[in-house]
Amino acid sequence: MAQKNILIVCGETSGDANAAGLARKILELTPQNKIFAVGGSLLSQAGAQIIYDIKELSVMGLFDVLKKLPKFFQLQDLIISKIKSERIDAIILVDFSGFNLRLAKKINNSLPVFYYTSPQVWASRPGRVKTIKKFVKKMLVFFPFEVDFYKKFGVDVEFVGHPLLDIPLPVSGPKSEIVKIALLPGSRQGEIKLILPIMLESAKIIDGKIARAEFMIAKAPNVDRKFYENIMRGYALKPKICEGRIYDCLNQADFALVCSGTATLETAVMQKPFLIVYKMNPLNYLLYRPQVRLPYIGMVNIISGKKIIPEFIQGRATAENISRAALEILNNPQELNRLKDELAKIKTALGTSGASAAAAKIILTSLSSPA
Repeated sequence: MAQKNILIVCGETSGDANAAGLARKILELTPQNKIFAVGGSLLSQAGAQIIYDIKELSVMGLFDVLKKLPKFFQLQDLIISKIKSERIDAIILVDFSGFNLRLAKKINNSLPVFYYTSPQVWASRPGRVKTIKKFVKKMLVFFPFEVDFYKKFGVDVEFVGHPLLDIPLPVSGPKSEIVKIALLPGSRQGEIKLILPIMLESAKIIDGKIARAEFMIAKAPNVDRKFYENIMRGYALKPKICEGRIYDCLNQADFALVCSGTATLETAVMQKPFLIVYKMNPLNYLLYRPQVRLPYIGMVNIISGKKIIPEFIQGRATAENISRAALEILNNPQELNRLKDELAKIKTALGTSGASAAAAKIILTSLSSPA
């Protein structure tokens, strides 16, 4: 296979992780290929040449998007320029749907576009499927139900499994008498600013009700440690800040408070009982909520088809509500075991490992086939 120049475009930390695994597999299978990327440190470590760092791209809600519109237009122009100057042979889009679907339209089938990490069109704004059908060559999806959804609309789709299952998990250490609770307040500064204070207030109440408790915060790799420390200044409780992988933080934990998003699946894969917490700007929430057609926002509950993990969203996301629910679970060994059993089912539903390799082979086979 002659050298191919591939451009990967993602916009957030979770996308950077998924894209890194895919890039690594593509380069393992075809070392002669070259990968350019809009991404972060993980894609860079995987061997991609970063043309734009995603640190400034993450947004939370409509108003944040509007503020950053000039930056998005500049990025789109940069990508179009790179497609020409580097003679890009294919584009791989990774989530980040607001930007990536507009980019797919702009490319307008002038080269093959693959989508890895599907936008949640089955949950909100289903009209985006028309754009996907017209401008995306193939969807590579993580959940079996997404195949059925896309096939209804005639979209070329293939299930590859979930890349979270490709990540080697740490080996659990000896059981401690101390109850260890992980706080996962999200990967964007906007999320962390709104959600970490609620988690810290909840932790303080829990700490007062449990004889021996220890708390830790899973730090997002793209967010400076000082950002967390500045938020924590106003609180008596000072959890340890865990650098590195979320899995390593979760491995130490008996329980977790988790921001809605990819981290809920990471916690499920580790089979750690948890609560889902999410809060956003009230105006953003008023605009966003009517678009959502599902009764839950947590992927674990969506996959299960029922609420196995309690969700504390917006007005319900109070320290009193969260701490009460956490203590009810922590003080009930039967409930803890039931949640672990339910989370084991979620892990099984994600399929088997090998998502990155499967996706890489599909993309490379498509690129080596006659047009």
